[in-house]
Formats: sequence, C-alpha cells, structure tokens
Amino acid sequence: MRQRLHWLAMHGVVRTVANVAARRGDPQARMVADPAVRADPVPFYTELRPRGPMIRTRVGYITVDHAVAHELLRSDDFRVIVLGANLPAPVRWLERQTRDDLLHPLRPPSLLAVEPPEHTRYRKTVSSVFTSRAVAALRDRVEDSAADLLDGLAAGPGVVDIVDRYCSQLPVAIIGDILGVPEADRPRILEFGELAAPSLDVGLSWPQYRRVQQGLAGFNLWLSAHLRHLREHPGDDLMSQLIEASEDGTHLDETELQGVAGLVLAAGFETTVNLLGNGIRLLLNSPDQLARLAEDPTLWPNAVEEILRLESPVQLSARLALRDTEVAGTSVKAGEMVVIYLAAANCDPAVFDDPHRFDVGRPNSGKHLAFSGGRHFCLGAALARAEGEVGLRRFFTHFPDVQLAGLGNRRDTRVLRGWAELPVSLGSAASPGRPNRHFAETV
Repeated sequence: MRQRLHWLAMHGVVRTVANVAARRGDPQARMVADPAVRADPVPFYTELRPRGPMIRTRVGYITVDHAVAHELLRSDDFRVIVLGANLPAPVRWLERQTRDDLLHPLRPPSLLAVEPPEHTRYRKTVSSVFTSRAVAALRDRVEDSAADLLDGLAAGPGVVDIVDRYCSQLPVAIIGDILGVPEADRPRILEFGELAAPSLDVGLSWPQYRRVQQGLAGFNLWLSAHLRHLREHPGDDLMSQLIEASEDGTHLDETELQGVAGLVLAAGFETTVNLLGNGIRLLLNSPDQLARLAEDPTLWPNAVEEILRLESPVQLSARLALRDTEVAGTSVKAGEMVVIYLAAANCDPAVFDDPHRFDVGRPNSGKHLAFSGGRHFCLGAALARAEGEVGLRRFFTHFPDVQLAGLGNRRDTRVLRGWAELPVSLGSAASPGRPNRHFAETV
C-alpha cells in the first residue's frame, strides 16, 4: 500500500493531470503524455520554436533556444530539481511520507540533485580520481575491449542485436574495469541499469514504476556490498581510490559515498550505450557520411560530436528558480520550473545551419549541450567521447559490410533517448588488406 501511495503521489497524479492537459495542447503535458512526442520529438520541438525562447506551460516554462539553455545551465539564479520538490504541496507531503530510503539519481546526495556547497565537495572528490590523465590512460583499454568484443561478434551469428552484444558491453567493460566491478557482476549492472533507466522520467505507469523500484533496490543492495568489499580488499581501480579519497580530506559519509559512487557507476555506461546505438543507426542510415569517415578517419572525433548533437542521449534537463528573475525578457518567479530541452537547443537553426542534417564534418558540432553545462557539466564527458569514437570507428572498420536487419525498438524513456534493440546484419569481418567498401565507393 505504501508503494502504491508513493506511485500515486509521484507519478499517478502527474500522469492523470498530464493526460487532460495534453488534450488541451499544453506542451509540457504533451512531453509526458503524448507517445508521438517520445517516438519522434523533432516535429514537436520544431512546432514549439516559433513560440519564442521561453514558452509558458501549465506548470512553468520550456525553452528550446540554445542561447537561453546555455544561460540557464550556468545561472546562479536556478538550481537543479530534486525529485518531488515541485509537486503541489499536499501531493508533495504524501510523496515525502511514503517514499523509500533508496538512493535515487534525482535525490540528494546524487550530484544531479545537489548544489554548492555539497555539490562542490562531492564533485571535488570525484574529480580527484577522474583526472584528465586517468581518463586519457583508459583509451588503450577502450581499444582493447572493443577489439575483443568485435572478434567475438565475428565468430557468432551474422544477425545480432548490436545494442545487447556491443553497445552495452563496451561501456560496462570499461566502467567495470576502472571501478572494480567483478566480471561476474557486470550482467547484473546491465540489468539494474535497464530497469532503472526510466527513473529520470515523471508520469510513469504503475508497471513501469514497479520495474524502476526493482532496479533501484537491486542496485542499492549490490552497491553497498561492493563498496564494503572494496574497503576490505582495495585494488588499483578508481572506485577504491574514490573510497580512499572520501576518507582522507573531503570526508564523505557512507550515504554520500554511495550516492556519488552509484551515480558515477550508472552514468558511466547508461548514456554511452545510447551514444553508441544512436551513432550506429545514424551512420547506417547515412552511407555518404560513413564514406567520408572511411576516406578521412580524422573526422571521427567530430562525428561523435555531431551524433551527440543530433541524437542527444540525454534529451531534457530542468532548473528551479531560486528567486524572482528574468530570462530572455520573461519574468520567472521563485519556485517556477524551466524545462531545458537540450535536444531542441542542439538543433537550434540560429546556431546550426540546416540543423537536422547529419554532417560529420560540421564545423561547430561541438557547441551542443548534450553534456549539460556549468557546474553540472558531465564529469564523464571525456570518457564518453573516447568510447564513442573508438567504439564506432572500430565497429565500422571491423564490419565494413554491416547493414540494418530490422527497424529496432527505442527505449521507453523520455529523458534518455536510445535504442533498446537494434538488429544488424554484420556481413563478413574485414581481413588485412581488404578494402573498406565505403572507401572503395568514394574513389
């Protein structure tokens, strides 16, 4: 009963109100309740753009404007959202009375849900471990892991779900190695991630909510045991260093350490799975761009930026006004929420020419906001870029004849955008001296 009441407060009421408001055309309600928006958000935010930089909704504002999004992500007049904090007062009281004590990515002490001074202290601890030098040293490991996975694919069936067999396996191998996750536990991490991925969304159905809770509970239990094991048997992995850093100088308590470590672990692979899947689908749909990459491999880093821009793994963020302020000529009152539509900002024609065209050579593709910005800029951005570049380049080099073998299925999530399944026909693996098909077509 307690769990059912929490679902009602956190999702059921929102779901009901959104269904009614969506029928009346409220844009924020449509983001929650309209399956067409989730399936293909481009027509939706293209429709919103002429309405200006700040679009009024029933419960706040939405912006699809790149300049406004850039400003909001860095503004000290706004803070990140804490799960349930912007619910109406009676519903918010019920949510607080019935919530469990599981760690959640949108509740403190998660980095996604706190502001300075706590955010500064947590981020400093993680940054002391995830240094630029440490991430740069991981590139060889990414190369080796990708090669091993692709060799395994070549020895298997010709048609595979590339998300299951490659896009998810590469990030979990890397994050597993650097954070001390035993090989035997990695399938469980993938399972927990799949179950908990919709936890960033609001308006979940009761079955979705139950699956999310199952994933969060399993992950919480596993993480506690994993951190306890690393305390007793520290290794040279970065998670062991994170535990040591929390005990020497910054003094994170146990809950704070679990919150920080859990977010690093989960965020270290979930969004990268989406980056790889989105990239494979985009490139298979764009043989001309794949041919450009075969002819000029130096374009691969820029291609990853373009994939992040055009198919942002994280579609949305939100901020809550701390005080009465003004944004793009619009008065925003303290406590009002602004949804920052990152995916729409990344296709703003004021910044990106012909914004829906996929162009691996686009000169300003790196101006995207896929990694957020300001103090909440993604700590794992450099690692995600490396995994995206190496993972995609090696995949298409290894399987030059790969083709789509079906439509695939998108993840049933709104904040995160990626593929749950993407069947491909691998074709023959490349052999030494064999010309790449895409390159051959360009000469």
